[in-house]
Amino acid sequence: MFYDMLKSRRSIRKFQSRDVEKEKIDTILKSALMSPSSRARKPWEFIAVTDRTLLQKLSDCRQNNSRFLVGAPLGIVVIADRGASDIWIEDATIAAAIIQLSAQSLELASCWIHVRDRMHSENESADKYIADLLEIPENYCVECMIAIGYPAEEKTEHEEKDLSDIKIHFNKY
Repeated sequence: MFYDMLKSRRSIRKFQSRDVEKEKIDTILKSALMSPSSRARKPWEFIAVTDRTLLQKLSDCRQNNSRFLVGAPLGIVVIADRGASDIWIEDATIAAAIIQLSAQSLELASCWIHVRDRMHSENESADKYIADLLEIPENYCVECMIAIGYPAEEKTEHEEKDLSDIKIHFNKY
């Protein structure tokens, strides 16, 4: 059941060295291509990275909080053509969530690495660093990267007692 899958999905930052099978990568990418987008503009594109050297370099995209990517056997860079839609950020974010849920359905773990509006260094954005490294055309922006692999750590499921039901409203605030 989808609800049970959501309860078990957690951000995992430690991965087994085991490669993700090509069939699973293809399923994740095809799932991403089916993501909804405003007016079916589909401004997003995806770069699947399995090369360990590139993963190492990508893990340095931010000053902190992205280093764990080096331990993942797969990173998916979510980019979008900012000229294709005025809500490319939302469309790319939906696709990134679909990537994570698709990975979870295949018994893989994942963790989001936010890129947009983050810095690689004092003088260079994480977006520009990644764009230069992966030769991404200028009209595209990097929204995020998703680290994916077989988990090497366990986390407990979300528990209903911990859900903040005060954030749910019906009919009016």
